[in-house]
Amino acid sequence: MSLIEFDNVSREFKIANIEKGAAGTIKSLFHREYIIKKAVDDISFHIESGEVVGYIGANGAGKSTTIKLLSGILYPTKGQVRVDGISPYKKRKQNASQIGVVFGQRSQLFWDLPFGDTLNLYKKMYNIPDDIYKKNYRYFVELLDMQEFINQPARQLSLGQKMKANIMVSMLHDPKILYLDEPTIGLDVVTKRKLRECIKEINQDKKTTIILTTHDMNDIEAVCSRLILIDKGKKLFDGSMDMFRETYAAGLEFVLEFSDICPAWTDMEGFRLAGVEELKWKIVYKGDVKESSVLCTRLIEKYHPVNIWVGVPSIENIVADYYSKPSIV
Repeated sequence: MSLIEFDNVSREFKIANIEKGAAGTIKSLFHREYIIKKAVDDISFHIESGEVVGYIGANGAGKSTTIKLLSGILYPTKGQVRVDGISPYKKRKQNASQIGVVFGQRSQLFWDLPFGDTLNLYKKMYNIPDDIYKKNYRYFVELLDMQEFINQPARQLSLGQKMKANIMVSMLHDPKILYLDEPTIGLDVVTKRKLRECIKEINQDKKTTIILTTHDMNDIEAVCSRLILIDKGKKLFDGSMDMFRETYAAGLEFVLEFSDICPAWTDMEGFRLAGVEELKWKIVYKGDVKESSVLCTRLIEKYHPVNIWVGVPSIENIVADYYSKPSIV
């Protein structure tokens, strides 16, 4: 039996369809019509203990609804959700004792309380034994480098410090599963790197199963070994990162840098201009496989860049291209 079982799950919402204007508002008081929206549409996946899974999709794809189904906040309209053998929404307290949740745009901290007092409060809420509390306290303070602000109130903490504090609060009771929703949003590159390293270390040291939802593909590449891609409530891909690259990263990616002004782009067979940033072009080659030196020569002869780089497409670009294809499920 897998630690997380998500079998043919759908979740529908009834949304009131109210006509515009005062007449529509009055009409809705006596007769209201509804639109049925499927936020999650017949999705299935199993996650084993100790896995680190990236769960990604565009805004409105169904990521947050999935996390709410797994955490017991919502119940499925159809299908079955089981976390460590129990139904999350039927046994919410039991489920809460074995999961930790971190939302990048929401905080579990108390605004005016020193963070040390917040930890003591969560210790009592989760009824954490003294030995486990002391062990985890020492572990996370050292891992997340929190010595300098452990006794500061939440209102005085930086965004990065708050995220570290939220991770510690979520892991204080030794949960089997950690749900991370945009944990690096708004953070600088140094803090992002540190948090990614900490997430990997938590998984390795404590064997914690982690589901990471994010729009930052660098988070996914740095932390996850498996990727689940969804769009409009449907699952599009589920497999290893290597499988995703091997299957969908056909072609090469070029970056051209210019000295003072970018020339005008003209279509070239097999090449696509994927992005423009200041004096740099990002170009994707999707034609027949050829030696990269030949392709570089063609680009140099036509556009005369001062520098050129070549490599395989990034996960971000692979995902963007994949969204443009029809669902395989």
